[in-house]
Amino acid sequence: MQTEKFARIFKIAAAVIIFLSLDQNIGKTAVRAAIRPRITSAATETPIPMTSIQDSQKNAPTTRMVIDRFNEAFNRHDADALAAVLTDDTVFEDTSPAPDGRRVEGKAAVVDFWRTWFARNADAIFDAEDVIVSGDRAIVLWVYRKQRNGQPWHILGVDVFTVRNGKVAAKLAYVKG
Repeated sequence: MQTEKFARIFKIAAAVIIFLSLDQNIGKTAVRAAIRPRITSAATETPIPMTSIQDSQKNAPTTRMVIDRFNEAFNRHDADALAAVLTDDTVFEDTSPAPDGRRVEGKAAVVDFWRTWFARNADAIFDAEDVIVSGDRAIVLWVYRKQRNGQPWHILGVDVFTVRNGKVAAKLAYVKG
């Protein structure tokens, strides 16, 4: 019974995340679906056909693969490999300067930004702690690690990605603290 209760709470939480990240009408469908008990055909006990929110999940493996390729290239500091997974009109929102960061638009400008950043932060890596995928959107919770003044240093953050046609169309970064 506890497992079923936890599963239902988890579904509600997931639906809220979807509600906040997707089209409002689709999100409402997800919230309603999570709150209702699982609906099956009484005669066969088979699930009812997929809803539009479930259809959007078909893209999840592709989105996850794109995010993994992006993160791997990033941690190799390989700007050319990053360029290969960016749309021409990609957008990157940096976490600095405080308080609102800066917005970089277009593949050439974003790749140039990362080349310069990699040169200044040769030992930097991002450890993805969790990747949450919903359709063409992904949220990556990460720890950014590097040496600062000869000492280990880190900061926690999150990226909100949008993937279009197998490439990163947007990477919006946020940090804690």
